[in-house]
Amino acid sequence: MTQEQAAPQDPVERAGRILWLMERAQRLMANAALRGDADNGFQIPDPRIVGAAFADFAGKAAANPGRFVTAQLELWRDHFDLWSRFARRAEGEAIEPMAVPARDDRRFADAAWSEHPMFDYVKQAYLLNARWLQSTVQQVDEIDDDTRRKVEFYMRQFVDACAPSNFVATNPKVLRETFDSSGENLVRGLEHLVADLERGNGRLDIAMTDATAFRLGDNIAATPGKVIVQNDLMQLIQYAPSTDAVHRRPLLIVPPWINKFYILDLKPQNSFIKWAVDQGHTLFVISWVNPDERLARKAFDDYMLEGPLAALDAIEQATGEREANVIGYCIGGTLLACTLAWMARRNDRRFASATFFTALTDFAEAGEIKVFIDDAQVSLLEAHVAKKGYLEGRHMATVFNLLRDNDLIWSFVVNNYLLGREPLPFDLLYWNADATRMPAAMHSYYLRHMYLENRLVQPGGLTLAGEPLDLRTIDLPIYQLSAESDHIAPWKSTYALSRLVRGPYRFVLSGSGHIAGVINPPVANKYYYLTNAKNPASPDGWIAGATRHAGSWWTDWAAWVARHGGGQVPARTPGDGALAPIEDAPGSYVAVRAQD
Repeated sequence: MTQEQAAPQDPVERAGRILWLMERAQRLMANAALRGDADNGFQIPDPRIVGAAFADFAGKAAANPGRFVTAQLELWRDHFDLWSRFARRAEGEAIEPMAVPARDDRRFADAAWSEHPMFDYVKQAYLLNARWLQSTVQQVDEIDDDTRRKVEFYMRQFVDACAPSNFVATNPKVLRETFDSSGENLVRGLEHLVADLERGNGRLDIAMTDATAFRLGDNIAATPGKVIVQNDLMQLIQYAPSTDAVHRRPLLIVPPWINKFYILDLKPQNSFIKWAVDQGHTLFVISWVNPDERLARKAFDDYMLEGPLAALDAIEQATGEREANVIGYCIGGTLLACTLAWMARRNDRRFASATFFTALTDFAEAGEIKVFIDDAQVSLLEAHVAKKGYLEGRHMATVFNLLRDNDLIWSFVVNNYLLGREPLPFDLLYWNADATRMPAAMHSYYLRHMYLENRLVQPGGLTLAGEPLDLRTIDLPIYQLSAESDHIAPWKSTYALSRLVRGPYRFVLSGSGHIAGVINPPVANKYYYLTNAKNPASPDGWIAGATRHAGSWWTDWAAWVARHGGGQVPARTPGDGALAPIEDAPGSYVAVRAQD
């Protein structure tokens, strides 16, 4: 008998469970409030920032009330029409809906949202109200772009939170479950809520997957290899070969340190790392440390010196090869661009080619994440991390979850708390919950000099380790992969690199987003990718002349990077060279979890 089918509990026992759970929750939240005082009230998002944006919006909107009177009349007219349609449908007439959800909106997937007239009415009324609320922001031309971005984003958060799918009384699936289980689903949901509060030490840490189902090095991050070098900031993993011959030039991956490298090494069937090894690459991957206050002073320069540059030195010792190909993913790609410009200043040509995965170099239009990045918010963050030594992983997780709140917040509220169900094992969500901290000095530098001041695209705008950087000096072959619906590194912004570098340049646009657009193995045959033999001045010009291909871009990249492989040599095993293995992959750095 499943949990959902279990017989109803005795009412007295159930009442005792509920009382006990509520007392636990109250104690946990009281403790969290005390810790919040210890953090001087720092949080993301900051209520003062949000409130100031809406106050500015309201003041500008009040200057022209006529437009909102008109909009209000239109909303009333729409609701009168909706009620009329509902009444006609109740009499058996077939009626076309006034408002329908987006095709990818899974909140209203249950058949009752369309088949039952009352739930269909609730759904359409919500959609009408949501569209009206969001359109009010667009009608105010007087606010600046930064304020508009904030108001639109937080208005969407409010609208999503108010969806009828998030409440017991207006979600048909939850109501069925409640009647079928005599309310046991809601008691289980309360148990899940308290467990999530306990895991977050009083802060709500929503479980997105069954974390007990995954073990690093066993059924996730399990591609065989050895750690061959480590320093304060990284461990360098060399993976065991799976082919008799390999490309002469090794391949280095510089992943983001905003999260952990094993996004590229989930299950074997969707592991880019395993697939790259199977294509005959001697593969090295940087596994960044999960820093604490001892690394507070580590700067962006240190990530370059102790990251890709230290890795290059180690690769030569391990293989005897001075040259390598390199991949940079997300902020790892931003660091790679800095490194290439730094190396160009020193006439260091050890990288034979470079690949960028969804990486920004021009931050002028950096997408929705800029909602959280302005001078006031960066100053608050700098004051907080100056005392702490690092930015807690939970703050970064909050930012990324809010960017996709329906998928990463509200769907789990419904599943875990309203339906009372356990989250399913899912490798991607296990990785998503494995948060990492950011050193104070590095994170402040990155946000201020790149996001706020956009200095990386300015010749000489940044100086790292004594060298002024100029992206125009980069002249090696480049393959740039971006994703069409990327909300973190918008593809039109990433395309700006094409106007800066001087070497042979290939831009490829994948379907889907920041993660799924990259982690798309050929065997899955999902999505598509676009290519264009030319690199016109604008991204719109590029896509107008692009050719669409079914399936994964991985095979396109494999053919491209093979041309820079330098021929074939016998396969290399970790430990064959001058560096003795330290421990098995995935290493110990990746296993450190942020306990904030």
